Amino acid sequence: MTGKLEGKVAFVTGAARGQGRSHALRLAQEGADIIAIDVNKQLPTVPYRGATPEDLAETVRQVEALDRRIVAAEADVRDYGALKAAVDEGVTQLGRLDIVSANAGIFSNAPSDQLSEEAWDEMIDINLKGVWLTAKAAIPHLRVAGGGSIIITSSTAGIKGTPNFVHYVAAKHGVVGVMRTLANELAADGIRVNTVHPTGVETGMILNDNLFELFMPDLPAEQRTREEFAKRMTGLNALPIPWVEPVDISNAVLFLASDEARYITGVQLPVDAGSTQK
Repeated sequence: MTGKLEGKVAFVTGAARGQGRSHALRLAQEGADIIAIDVNKQLPTVPYRGATPEDLAETVRQVEALDRRIVAAEADVRDYGALKAAVDEGVTQLGRLDIVSANAGIFSNAPSDQLSEEAWDEMIDINLKGVWLTAKAAIPHLRVAGGGSIIITSSTAGIKGTPNFVHYVAAKHGVVGVMRTLANELAADGIRVNTVHPTGVETGMILNDNLFELFMPDLPAEQRTREEFAKRMTGLNALPIPWVEPVDISNAVLFLASDEARYITGVQLPVDAGSTQK
């Protein structure tokens, strides 16, 4: 039995680990070959461990273990030349491009009046400008293929405001505007564009000492455990869970990438355990 994406090629940004790796694997499980990029370095304003070349190599290993082809490169989504080179080389090797998962993003936090300009600029450049540049590099190839699907990772912070994350909220709201514009611009080419909006996802982006401190300032460091953090995160969601798993977002990305969503474009799809309803 063939997969939902048999014969298709997907471009995934931020693919070295976390949601990006999960998306690459889920799409590969359904038959897609993968073009994967990540920046593979520690970024100045990011308070958790950055991706490494070893992380991206592990994504390659896991995709190849599914008997799918993958072309991986180190590239920064802020660098249009590097993005275009990575996509062009991937298409040269794999033959086409049908799907884009604009997933790459960072997270940091501070009250609005204490946030540094450096943190603001790095957030907007990666989480907002990087999405536009990703689409810009991919659109010509999607047109050649006769259509396709662009799925942009936003957040519940792209639907509602959240204290201490003004730059993140601004970027994640911003990509909704990018999505809606591209959905209108590209509809005549058969290219669909949508956003997914996760609640907290079980990755290193939230499971780190920085957020433990933010959510548990009343506790000494040694008592800021994953278990206590989970209790506090559960209060943010309507369903009684602290966070979703990466594959939950990947399944939404797969749906929007597949022909099952062939007439869905310009929509915001929350995968949020009901958090935006609270």
